[in-house]
This record gives sequence, C-alpha cells and structure tokens, in this order.
Amino acid sequence: MTVTYLQQHKKFLKEVVNKMENQHFSVLLQESIDALNIKPDGIYVDLTLGMGGHSSEILKRLDTGRLIAFDKDTFAIEESRKRLSQIKSTNFQLIHSDFKNIKSELDKLNISQVDGIIADLGISSPQVDNDERGFSYNKNARLDMRMDQSQKLDAYYVVNNYSESQLEQLLRNYAEVKLARQVAKAIISKRPITTTLELAQVVRDAYPAKLVKLKNPNKAVFQAIRIEVNNEFDSLKQMLQDAIELLKPNTSLAVITFHSLEDSIVKHFFGSLIKSKLPAKMPINEEKQYKVKVFLPTNNELELNKRSRSAKLRVLKKCF
Repeated sequence: MTVTYLQQHKKFLKEVVNKMENQHFSVLLQESIDALNIKPDGIYVDLTLGMGGHSSEILKRLDTGRLIAFDKDTFAIEESRKRLSQIKSTNFQLIHSDFKNIKSELDKLNISQVDGIIADLGISSPQVDNDERGFSYNKNARLDMRMDQSQKLDAYYVVNNYSESQLEQLLRNYAEVKLARQVAKAIISKRPITTTLELAQVVRDAYPAKLVKLKNPNKAVFQAIRIEVNNEFDSLKQMLQDAIELLKPNTSLAVITFHSLEDSIVKHFFGSLIKSKLPAKMPINEEKQYKVKVFLPTNNELELNKRSRSAKLRVLKKCF
C-alpha cells in the first residue's frame, strides 16, 4: 500500500467527516467499548445515549444480553431508537431520565448489578448544531440550553434572574471564566437578554479587544451557564457514587470527559477509590479493589474529528 494511497484515503475520510459535521461522532469509541469487555449475555448501561454511537456498538455484541440506555433529551431517545432497532428489535430499553437516577431507575427494572457502564459527558453535536436549542454562541436562538426540554430552569432564567454574585460564582466554578465579575456586571447591566447572539455580544464587549482576538470568551461563559442549567456537576457526582455500587466484580465503568473541571471530578473520585488505606510505610502488599486506566484519542482520531481534541477516557475496573 503506497504512501500516496494512504494520503488519498485519509483525505477522503476527512472530506466525509467535514460533509457530515452536523452528525455526532462518538469519541474514543473503540477504546471505551474494548474497556467494557462485553459479554454476549451481559447487562450494560449507556448513561449518555445521545445519537446511539456507543449503544450501537454494545448492542451489536449482545446475544441474550441487555442494554439499558439513559438520556435527558427526548429527541436523542427518538432518533436512537430508530438506529438501535435496525441492529436488534429487542435487547434494549431506553430511559428518559438524568443519569443521576441510575440506581432508582434500575431498581424499577429489578436490576441490582450490571456488567459494565459507560458515560460520554460530551454535549451531542446535533444539540449544539440545532439552532433552536440555544447551546451555540454562533447561532441565533432563544436562550435555552436545556438537555431535558421538560424542565423549567433554562438559560434565559439564569441570565435574566440570577444576582450578580450568583452569576460570578457559576462563571468561576463551572468554567474558570477570566474577568468573571466583569462579565457578570455586564450581563446585569444589559438585561433583559433574550437570545444567544445578544448574550455573546455582551460577553465580547466585557473583554478588552486584544483578549477576544486571542480566545473567544463565549466558549467558557456558555459552558458555565449550560452546566448550571443542567445541574451537570452534581448529577455527575451522584452518578459516579451509585454506578460503582452497581458493578459486578471484574467489570468496568468507562467515563469520557471533555473539559478539565468535569475530568477533575472523575479523576479525584476514581483516585479516592484506588488510594491505599494502609499507613504509608507498612510493608504489606494491599489487594486493590479498583484499578484505573486512562486513554487519549489517537492521532488519527484527532485529525478526523476536531471535537475529540480535549477528550479523555478514564476506566475504573472493579476487581472484586
């Protein structure tokens, strides 16, 4: 196989990705599926169904096994149901719920233990690209950002009703926004703010032009508001705690993160489980109940999918 052929093939794949940029490509797909070590008769949980990328690969590997998939977004559930039904008409169940409810939802199904759990914490590309959802600072829409369209709290309420101190705090805590106080003051002074583009302009105007040219501040600001609207960090902490209790021995929890703050939550939680409980200098080999591995996207994936750049896969294996 010649170098020229490989270059042409890679170019073709890149063109395909560019043409399909409105679709969602599951990041670290192979690595995460391999980490689950799927058994044909096992029970597996996909906590972030999205467009069904990970769920599809799990379902393909099941025989008498079962897939339970969660999502807060009814659109994702409807679209993925079509996709999964083309693979198998049974063997899966889709649940419209926050993944923090994993334990209570599985209790309803009389499931007390599972053979593997996966969570991809990235926001789905169709959600970002859908003008009406109000996630993007590049497209005009009413401020929304709700993963679950049935919930009351939305970005419009946060932006137009939170106090200056509340806004400053969430900007700092959820996205480490530089000049958080200045941005909060600017938002307060320009209210009411109705659309994403209005908010984006207010944020840009709050920064010196030189800083805006270096890095668009809206990415962090919109991230912080989205996390607040969807209660993402509290849900993540609750999910991690309950998920490990549901794992059978010799099974894994795989979590894909996309920014440093959510990754820090996963990293520290996993770290607390593998930390030795014995005094530092005690000469005893401690049997570890948990082991952790970390995976990053390959160069190939980075080239083909720009949204994978910040991705990180952490896999926690429950040994006994």
